Amino acid sequence: MCGIVGYCGPKRVVPVVLEGLRRLEYRGYDSAGIVYLEDGKLIKHRSEGKLARLEDIIDEAIIADSHIGLGHTRWATHGAPTTENAHPHSDCTGELVVIHNGIIENYHSLREELKAKGHVFTSETDTEVLAHLIEDNLTNDLVKAVKKAIKFLEGSFAIGVLWAGMPDTLVAVRNQSPLVLGVSEEDGTFLASDIPALLPYTKQVVFLDDMELAILTADSYQVFSLETDQPVVKEVKTIEWNAAMAEKAGYKHFMLKEIFEQPQAITNTISGRINLESGEVSLPEININGEDLKEIDRIFLVACGTSWHAALVAKYWIEKFANIPVEVDIASEFRYRHLLINERVLTVSISQSGETADTLAGIRIAKELGSKIITICNVVGSTMTREADGTIYTHAGPEIGVASTKAFISQLAALFLFTLYLGQQKKTIDLEVSRTLGKELIDIAGVVESELPRIKSEIEQLITTYYDSRDFLFVGRGLNFPIALEGALKLKEISYIHAEGYASGELKHGPIALIDKDMPILALVPQDEVYQKSISNVEEIKARQGRIILIGTEGDDHLKNITDDVIYLPKVAEAVNPILYTIPAQLLSYEIATKRGCDVDQPRNLAKSVTVE
Repeated sequence: MCGIVGYCGPKRVVPVVLEGLRRLEYRGYDSAGIVYLEDGKLIKHRSEGKLARLEDIIDEAIIADSHIGLGHTRWATHGAPTTENAHPHSDCTGELVVIHNGIIENYHSLREELKAKGHVFTSETDTEVLAHLIEDNLTNDLVKAVKKAIKFLEGSFAIGVLWAGMPDTLVAVRNQSPLVLGVSEEDGTFLASDIPALLPYTKQVVFLDDMELAILTADSYQVFSLETDQPVVKEVKTIEWNAAMAEKAGYKHFMLKEIFEQPQAITNTISGRINLESGEVSLPEININGEDLKEIDRIFLVACGTSWHAALVAKYWIEKFANIPVEVDIASEFRYRHLLINERVLTVSISQSGETADTLAGIRIAKELGSKIITICNVVGSTMTREADGTIYTHAGPEIGVASTKAFISQLAALFLFTLYLGQQKKTIDLEVSRTLGKELIDIAGVVESELPRIKSEIEQLITTYYDSRDFLFVGRGLNFPIALEGALKLKEISYIHAEGYASGELKHGPIALIDKDMPILALVPQDEVYQKSISNVEEIKARQGRIILIGTEGDDHLKNITDDVIYLPKVAEAVNPILYTIPAQLLSYEIATKRGCDVDQPRNLAKSVTVE
């Protein structure tokens, strides 16, 4: 979750590194630091808090005549978020520094061994162990010392190392934490934990795999396998995103911009994948032939957080249209279960970043048990996409806001396409039905685009009597039950209001005890096959004086008899209702959080990509 940036090249290093760190702020952090080499000495600046505080400390160093350095934003795991615990961390000499993302699980025993040898520690972090460990193995070759030190480590790590003794070289290592190189003939070489940090300078990137070491100079890079000690030839990939795509484009927050980008995210995800004349869905990147898919008799959908909610929606779709039993698992639970998986089971992982630690661990276990793996992911070349048998890319573009919006919508679009594809392979859905559903999926992008401004305006007015609530309930049935869960998650993520999502029919089994005149409840009540049941549940809430917001189908006048607070949505095919009904839930959370003065894009305690367990 920490942000890593490194640079060596003709540009002044401090502005390059700071800009890279700004573009990684969405990952969440509580301290920041930078180090660069000037006149043969390492100059280090660190601060708790946001980058602005670090920039105040750096001050005139912004014009330092240095062309190699490292930067870091830390999300605390070991040790409080203080200046002393901020990265970079030095060895005893102060001539070697390390930045690190991940967790060194055996740091305590290593720390005690190093202290016994005379090493002096100045922080509480697990990272500082690595600086002293490299120092302990260092003679005159930094690369050899790093290789030796890595052999002692247990856990996950992406690291950058700079040593005054090799003033033109950065060394990087990746194991179970993301790390990507940027290459430019004109501007030098770059190192980062995520692509947005590189976009102002280059679109040419190299993704490191686990247990790979990279050596960077201003005009070259080399990659070696730590397992074989041999050079590795890496493919240079071109990223289609540009720097402007990661800017706010006039919106107040990245989150709002990304909500309004959702129609395009849907279109990009489904473009070229369904033939509306024949109804055929084409997903060649799945890389599993149709005959093998026909043999699948069970599917596991594995994900975390928002992606798990997308999986819950997909369970309804797949079981209905592809007639395959589906289990949906939270990845952190899936990986520790006694899994009944074999070669007839398909495991599908869902992740925006493709680097989520628990999800990665889960698919690795499933693969060992014989399951084929497909991943639904937004980041080209991420670890999950490289380790899976096949991939369905969502093409949402960079998502900067910590609370996921357009990644969720594009996951739903990809999962709907996957459902139609499975149904065709299993012969449980005919092409005419597939064509009709495919058209509904394509059309929903236009519906969302046309309705977004109106929904935002109505929500903005509606929340004036709700934004100061202490609690909130979201309820829905069938396909919209997971959307209730997602709406509640969004509200608590960015507004810090306690919120829960429930299946409407579950209210009478306990949660209805919470309802009184002070409890707001948002209910999703489209005119679908469970509409009458949903209305009965809402009436139960009204009878207990709950403060009700209804999201329902245009023309349903009965809703106004229940409450004055109704947001109407156009009638669309029931199957794609979850995509449309996500929009007001997102905007409600956004408007409430904004009204409360919360940091919408960087909510407290959260990071964009959870790359440690």
